[in-house]
Amino acid sequence: MTADNLNPLWVFGYGSLLWNPGFEVAEQSIARLPKYARSFCMRSIHHRGSINDPGLVLALDADPNASCDGLALRATPGSEAATLAYLRERELISSAYLEAVLSVDLADGRRVPSVAYVIDPDHTQYCGGLPLEEQAQIIAKAIGGRGPNHEYLTNTAAHLAELGIEDPDLARLSARVAALRGG
Repeated sequence: MTADNLNPLWVFGYGSLLWNPGFEVAEQSIARLPKYARSFCMRSIHHRGSINDPGLVLALDADPNASCDGLALRATPGSEAATLAYLRERELISSAYLEAVLSVDLADGRRVPSVAYVIDPDHTQYCGGLPLEEQAQIIAKAIGGRGPNHEYLTNTAAHLAELGIEDPDLARLSARVAALRGG
């Protein structure tokens, strides 16, 4: 199954899609994606950093012992092709993300196929396993085409908390970046 065949079209949000989906959402649900971890494992050279001073953005990193909680977002019926075109332009700006169709478990017990953007661990932008302090130092200062890297972290952490989704690693990272920035 490919993303182009999904109807309805569900999209799994775990980072900026939580607070800035950029497409019309007909339905949303807390969802869990098994076998992937939310991780600042992708160097951002476009949106939250530059080639000379890369930032970090979240990606889904394959991990058979993990799961990632986020939001499943169902595109408004009739907007599937436009939504995919938008997401591909936004998410596939470099080839570091791979588009995948993965099953997510919705809070109401349904399991639905969903478009998700996962990291290519063989890509040069992949940087899995960076220590928290190194991540914090990068995120505190990087700026890209969509703004400061720390805003991306802060918005994601705030929206996860708003949704009742706990991510202790992200909370620790957010606190450390705030301390580095003097706030």
